[in-house]
Amino acid sequence: MTQPSNRFFDEIGRLMNDAAGAAQGVKREVDTVMRNQAERILRDLDVVKREEFDAVKDMARLAREENEALKARIAALEARFKATPTPDAAPPSGEPSAVPPEKAAPNVAPNEPFQE
Repeated sequence: MTQPSNRFFDEIGRLMNDAAGAAQGVKREVDTVMRNQAERILRDLDVVKREEFDAVKDMARLAREENEALKARIAALEARFKATPTPDAAPPSGEPSAVPPEKAAPNVAPNEPFQE
């Protein structure tokens, strides 16, 4: 009598094992389908990848830093330009020119090369 009972439990165990294997297969299939659907949705939304976002973010930061450096350089050049008197300009209110005539730039036409 122990044998039929053992056989019954063996069959139940085999059935449970098959059911667990089938459940794992179904789980893998559902995971695959869900992952494919999520990838398709993200692709349709044209979402950028994190690596691409970080790369563009770094490029923008570098561009801002370069822009600030160029702004400072332009401001320094403009200040230096404003501080330098031009030889052609008449000194204000009859004062003598701050640039001696021998150091003043010669009059050169715009398209003519400079010669000393």
